[in-house]
Amino acid sequence: MAQTRFYLDTRRTKPGSPSLLKVAIAHQHQAAFITLAAKLFPNQWDNEKAKVVSHPEEKRLNIYILGVKQQVDRAIITLADTGQLATMSASDVKRYIDAQLNPEKAETEKEAKRKANLFAARFLKFAESKKESTRSIYMHTYKRMLAFAGDALHDLAFEDITKEWINKFEVFMAVTSPSKNARNIHLRNIRAVFNEAIDDEITTFYPFRRLKIRPVATRKRNLKVDDFRKFINFPCEPHAQKYLDMFKLMFMLIGINSIDLARLKEVHDGRIEFYRAKTNRLYSVKVEPEAMEIIEKYRGKDWLLFILDRWKSHKDFTLKMNRTLKRIGPVKRVGLGGKKIYEPLFPDISTYWARHTWATIAASLDIPRDTIAHALGHGGNTVTDIYIDFDQSKVDEANRRVLDWVLYGKK
Repeated sequence: MAQTRFYLDTRRTKPGSPSLLKVAIAHQHQAAFITLAAKLFPNQWDNEKAKVVSHPEEKRLNIYILGVKQQVDRAIITLADTGQLATMSASDVKRYIDAQLNPEKAETEKEAKRKANLFAARFLKFAESKKESTRSIYMHTYKRMLAFAGDALHDLAFEDITKEWINKFEVFMAVTSPSKNARNIHLRNIRAVFNEAIDDEITTFYPFRRLKIRPVATRKRNLKVDDFRKFINFPCEPHAQKYLDMFKLMFMLIGINSIDLARLKEVHDGRIEFYRAKTNRLYSVKVEPEAMEIIEKYRGKDWLLFILDRWKSHKDFTLKMNRTLKRIGPVKRVGLGGKKIYEPLFPDISTYWARHTWATIAASLDIPRDTIAHALGHGGNTVTDIYIDFDQSKVDEANRRVLDWVLYGKK
């Protein structure tokens, strides 16, 4: 049987201030405390008699604490008679008694917990746990759902997000987002929140059991080797050269993303090492002489490269770079004002093409798929992956072969 007693908690009381009176519950070699609505100075509490003394409201307080004691003991007897007490911890007993003493508070807490476990609340909490770049993608999904469902979204439980709801949501998105793959991103985000909620035992409902998210094949974002050579060697306008050089550097560093390129700090022992922003996975890339030449040309003050010295963020740089890359090609001047007319070589090109092109050219050289996957960071986190030296030497060799073929025509 659990034991109870009154306890004047003076542990955190500031000098000259009264202390809180509590009910201590001892059970299963543990203790839990219920705070009462009574604050007393040490000389106002008789511990042996468990009574308030020398207090202006002595009589009222004694009636109050006696009533609380009776309720607590009655609750413990009920738990013991029903067989529940044997399986409960002291904290479990405390929560049960708290609910008996303060039913309104318990109901409020229960409602708050219910709301916190609704779909939208859990979605926002899940998004908040992600890194900035990933969080923004989840927030875009949230805004699309809000546009679809309105404020009613915040009252939906996981069980309300049915297969029918998701299908209607996708139809709604299709009006402004005709790309199936773009819509799939939002569906995968919703699925990820469901998976976490199931893991946390918030729900057992899972609408994706018979709802498959199938990607649609899209045009590859890469250049054939001859087109790539033509592009990187094109005599572009002087202001565009730095962007073209950065594109070449991204390719030479095995398709490094612009955010990771911008945040590089140093070349150490002939290598760059960084945690990829997208996956937080460690990368190590050997810096070949051709890449080092570009790095030296565009060295920064506080960073390895000049990007974050000139632009507020990597996003500003990437936006400007992509716009410029898309215009690279022959330029004509027409009219009295000499207006420029651009004839882009590849009007859809972007920084991502460096990564895709490296992988495609590597595959054309019969470099093993697992080596390409490791180079791009697509390997798993298995025990085998820990042995990075063996794998990394293969990646270094692969990158050298790709550069020799692209730059010098050597196979």
